[in-house]
Amino acid sequence: MKYDVVVVGGRLGGSTSSLFASKGGLDVLMIEKRQEIGTPVQCAEATTNETFNILEIEPSPKYLCTDIKGVDFYAPSGKHFRVKGNNMYGFMEGYVLERKIFDKQLAIESAKAGTDIMVKTTVKELIRKDGNVCGVVAKHLGKTVEIKADIVIAADGLESNIARMAGLKTVNKTEDIASCAQYEMVGMDIDPNYLQIHHGAKIAPGGYLWIFPKGDGVANIGLGVINSKETAIYHLNKFIKKFDATPVELNIGGVPLAGPMEKTYSSGLMVVGDAAGQVDPMNGAGIQNTVKCGRIAGEVAVEAIENEDTSSKYLKKYEDQWRSAIGKTLETSLRYQKIFQNLKDDDFNVLAEFLEGKNVESISKLSILKFLKNYPHLITLLFNVFILKQ
Repeated sequence: MKYDVVVVGGRLGGSTSSLFASKGGLDVLMIEKRQEIGTPVQCAEATTNETFNILEIEPSPKYLCTDIKGVDFYAPSGKHFRVKGNNMYGFMEGYVLERKIFDKQLAIESAKAGTDIMVKTTVKELIRKDGNVCGVVAKHLGKTVEIKADIVIAADGLESNIARMAGLKTVNKTEDIASCAQYEMVGMDIDPNYLQIHHGAKIAPGGYLWIFPKGDGVANIGLGVINSKETAIYHLNKFIKKFDATPVELNIGGVPLAGPMEKTYSSGLMVVGDAAGQVDPMNGAGIQNTVKCGRIAGEVAVEAIENEDTSSKYLKKYEDQWRSAIGKTLETSLRYQKIFQNLKDDDFNVLAEFLEGKNVESISKLSILKFLKNYPHLITLLFNVFILKQ
């Protein structure tokens, strides 16, 4: 077999890359190791309105669970405050999705654009010629197949095998990966239009817990922990005891929080999504970033094939463009993620006490300085993380 582009991974990054490469007229094959695209669920399923602008598709009621208008932040003390709209760094208006349906629908859109798809297929090695990646060797339903391609796009998730095969540095340190667990639960009495974020060393050490409503009393309840003595599922099981609700699904996994790889391309290869570390380090969100970078990878692939140049020098365009689009945001997020990791429960309690019941947009600089004069390390967070419109 011979294609212009082979995309390894059939989730968001892979389907988006395939979609835009196919729209550009390329012959594209997308390979997915699982027998069904979209399962298991690998995130809390919330994203922003901008995701659909990037994809150039209209959101569909097929996979939209509920509209999100803002976030309720809870301190260990139980005090909480609400941030509406797009005023909290990293959290914006949008939707909670049914990812099983959304991911598959995006793959369907890619197929409609011309992408060939092979499920239940695992890449065993890369094909190289004169140092350039030019295809893959894969196992499909028990048979080994050689698939040649001018470009390979690696969208194969955390600890990408493809990037590592290509010689790119992909190894994350243990302390850079949040261990996550999530239940989908039925019988939750919560506001269907607001996400909940809970902080506290006893709730989610080094991370946070989320409750994302999906409508009709259904919600995702999950958490991520870093360097915790106990497992993520231990902390999650402890937290959900307070609810009279029933779990109907459990998902466990990891999220890279160290920021992107140093280099996300080589001759004949580009790396996208979790595989490239393009996840927001502060909140773990990855859907919008992944589709943005996936689109860039697909469009750069089109340009490279048209110009008959798939060299490392040419494909650097991909890295230049995605870093221009989200690089500064990821750097800022990583900086504040490190600050948040060092906050104590008392710090979160002080923030919640100050912000509870207030309209975040209307808080004056003077009132911040007056209240937090004994907590100078929190002033920076209020001015920069909570994007106050002064």
